[in-house]
Amino acid sequence: MPALEKSRALFLDRDGVVNEEVGYLHRPEDVLWVAGIVPLCRTAQSLGYKLVVVTNQSGIARGLYSEAEFQSLMTWMRAELADHGVTIDAVYHCPYHPEHGIGDYKREHEDRKPSPGMLLRAARDLQLELSQSILVGDRCSDLAAAHAAGLRQAFFLPGTEPEPCAETHTPVESLSEVEAWLRANS
Repeated sequence: MPALEKSRALFLDRDGVVNEEVGYLHRPEDVLWVAGIVPLCRTAQSLGYKLVVVTNQSGIARGLYSEAEFQSLMTWMRAELADHGVTIDAVYHCPYHPEHGIGDYKREHEDRKPSPGMLLRAARDLQLELSQSILVGDRCSDLAAAHAAGLRQAFFLPGTEPEPCAETHTPVESLSEVEAWLRANS
């Protein structure tokens, strides 16, 4: 039996990349989409990339909203994007925080970026070739996870981190720059 051919993925951090950072987002009425997210996702899909959201969700750990509220919001966001021709293939989240978590949520976890756990799980679940995959993030922890997972490329949107990130990355001012890179390098 022939081996399954692996796909490549466009990994997207959620807050600050898919939607504007509004602080512990958990309600549809608070979603503000980042400019260019729909064209970027459409282009990536047309080039054969799977779309995967990987997001730390310390708001769950802090007790600000529940796992069910997170899942409900993601169902709504996926439906809104689908209305624009974008299919999110998978969403991975880490609800834990080692310092600010409450109860069982107060712990370190291999899924919490900067660890690459969510990316590695996605690779197993979706048969992804990580060395051909890319990530767009807005935090140094996103870049560290991409590096640890062996991704081909990591793009960094500014505005969240006060200091420069140590990991190798390509800084971009907009998602349209990532889209242009995809067109030129895929």
